[in-house]
Amino acid sequence: MKKIHIIALLLIVVSITILLTASKDVSSYATFKSAAAADGSVKIVGELVKDRDIVWLPEVDINLTTFYLKDENGEIRKVKLKLPKPQEFEMAEKVTLTGQLEGEDFVAHDVNLKCPSKYKDEELIIRDAS
Repeated sequence: MKKIHIIALLLIVVSITILLTASKDVSSYATFKSAAAADGSVKIVGELVKDRDIVWLPEVDINLTTFYLKDENGEIRKVKLKLPKPQEFEMAEKVTLTGQLEGEDFVAHDVNLKCPSKYKDEELIIRDAS
């Protein structure tokens, strides 16, 4: 085999590996109602309910933040975020969560915050290390 064929074959293998790795994070967008029927992980976009408590007790469990989210249909549910409370969490305009519904609570392992900015829209993405 020529060197060019070996390089081309390696590039194809690397490309396929990257595509397979990226496809593991594919989740569909849902509301709390449709998340109940979904199998696996979904993404929910909503607004933080600021008149309810945000609980993060690092001395008890550093990787648990609980709060309430109102989805795009107006339904409010308790969320258990399996991460520490993000910085400036209370200032977020929109919150996108990735996780699944467990009982009445939505258990999230990733959060994406759309924060207000004077000059441009900025996004802060926080992902679980595992």
